[in-house]
Amino acid sequence: MTSIATSTPGGSLRHPIAIALALSLGAAIALGISRFSYGLLLPPMREDLGWSYFLAGAMNTGNAVGYFAGALMTPLLMRRIGAWRVLMAGSLLAAVFMLVSGWATGTTALMLQRVLAGAASAWVFIAGGVLAARLGSLFPKRAGFLIGLYYGGTGIGISLSALLVPAALQAAANHAAPHSWQWPWISLGLACMLAAAVMAVPARHVADGLPTAASGTSQGFALRDFGFGLSGYFMFGAGYIGYMTFIVALLRQQGMSGPQITGFYTALGLAVLASSRIWARMLDRFKGGESLAILCLVLAVVTVLPALTSATPVVFLSGMVFGAVFLSVVASTTALVRHNLPQAAWPAGISAFTTIFALGQIVGPSVVGWVADGAGGLQRGLLVSAAFLLLGAVLAWRQKPLTRAAGG
Repeated sequence: MTSIATSTPGGSLRHPIAIALALSLGAAIALGISRFSYGLLLPPMREDLGWSYFLAGAMNTGNAVGYFAGALMTPLLMRRIGAWRVLMAGSLLAAVFMLVSGWATGTTALMLQRVLAGAASAWVFIAGGVLAARLGSLFPKRAGFLIGLYYGGTGIGISLSALLVPAALQAAANHAAPHSWQWPWISLGLACMLAAAVMAVPARHVADGLPTAASGTSQGFALRDFGFGLSGYFMFGAGYIGYMTFIVALLRQQGMSGPQITGFYTALGLAVLASSRIWARMLDRFKGGESLAILCLVLAVVTVLPALTSATPVVFLSGMVFGAVFLSVVASTTALVRHNLPQAAWPAGISAFTTIFALGQIVGPSVVGWVADGAGGLQRGLLVSAAFLLLGAVLAWRQKPLTRAAGG
């Protein structure tokens, strides 16, 4: 392993943690900024544009539809142009699509933006996940930690969004902007461009330093082998996205102040960063769906808390635990693929889990939004999210390791 690492240009892979942190900016762009910042912008957009909760949730459903389409395209794109180019193209396109929201006000245009940004995010997330898995294969004793660092980068995006959005909203208000929520979209798009620039060279070293001939192939991967894992992950996608879409709206409804909400979202993002260390040993230890099941169960419990009480300490506990867990669920599926498949099949395996994840996210926001529009409001919507997560835990627990040995 050492000889491979030191043979790369400049020996850059001698510092795998730094490389993983650079790659993590891909997750920051794909999820932390492009998707989850919408939860912060939903309240002012809904108030300004007169949306129902169903329509507000449908915007994130549109994002998930785009993510689903992008996930289907990614294996072909990686075969054609390689993981690094897919990663960078997706990052830049996601930034552009977010900038477009700084000038759009029509529902159709905003929906189109969410769909296109979702597709670009899938390119980023899958390509970055493949590169992170490859990096882990060079340093197997730290593989769980390195993969967790990549997905934990979502926390960078969440925390950055928590700081940028209120500041941009305030700046827009100071300048009497007609649609104050447009300014945060512009600032977030620029942040994505900066993150892409920082990530470009380290990500290229990973792509150059590892075998790429089999990228995008399906050799060794069969859907039937991962039926319970995929089913559990579908339910996770449907469940967690309800929390991330509507939690800020619920906190505002419960009377939490703006600075408290900023603190809540920042703490959630920082907890995501910490998750790579918290769950690394578990991801290395379990070869089947145990990690996915355990993490979904924890999420189900903490998702219920804000629906039961508005007490600030309990709500903050919910957010911090949620942040410390939910991206490790994503990392657990990459670890599941890495443990059970040869390296040639990793792109196909990661893409399959990402695709089923996207399907779950298509269902989740609209269902939770529809429930929230009825009796019981957002609290009942979160209970539905928790039920999805609990079912995901049950299904994932039944996923067993494959009997054949994994490669790489």
